Amino acid sequence: MPRAIAFEASSAPMAQAAAERLRALHGTVPPERAEVIVALGGDGFMLQTLHATMMLGVPVYGMNRGTIGFLMNEYSEEDLPARIDAAEEEVINPLVMTATSIDGRVHEALAINEVALLRAGPQAAKLAIHVDGRMRLAELVCDGALVATPAGSTAYNYSAHGPILPIGAEVLALTAMAAFRPRRWRGALLPKSCTVRIEVLEPEKRPVMADADSRQSVRDVATVEIRSKTSVRHRLLFDPGHGLEERLTREQFV
Repeated sequence: MPRAIAFEASSAPMAQAAAERLRALHGTVPPERAEVIVALGGDGFMLQTLHATMMLGVPVYGMNRGTIGFLMNEYSEEDLPARIDAAEEEVINPLVMTATSIDGRVHEALAINEVALLRAGPQAAKLAIHVDGRMRLAELVCDGALVATPAGSTAYNYSAHGPILPIGAEVLALTAMAAFRPRRWRGALLPKSCTVRIEVLEPEKRPVMADADSRQSVRDVATVEIRSKTSVRHRLLFDPGHGLEERLTREQFV
């Protein structure tokens, strides 16, 4: 049973009220001293918590006090220490985005769900896609494209009609948004070990922004390199039988 729990909550009143009650019941410690972190909010707050605590190596147990809770467990104040003790751990690796803007500046960010390139002007983006140094698509005309992890495959990727990936799959999803040419291109499944390099064609005429988990954005990009960062391990805790594997499978039959 964890001896030290850090309770972190989103700014939503419902999450703040839950955190106040749970701290009164169980006490709390700063995340740096915790053996487990309990995140109270929705999926957006879970991503925020994972990014903020990734250097601590501490598992995170989420309870849904937000709108969407795909990464969260059901909220309950009863038997919380026992639930945490019985929880199953899932480990996910983020993507690292290295974006070079047209003025030559280099920006790096981590993304747990996806790295997305989005048109930032009135005209469609034109992108060239390279995988492991080899040109795979010389010109993709679209509203944007993204590379998603299995954990993120039910988020933005799914909304863009990308595939849902099993959490243990050693693959990434490359998905186009509103592809105009090639009109029938449906995206690709790529090895997790690969490096994807996306070149923006005509970047001044057709500006593109790059975005990591909707948290860090870079405008006027010229190239974006995306790869899995296996040295970073995010540890998520789920109630038995309700882990990411089950959730990903269930999502496909809704």
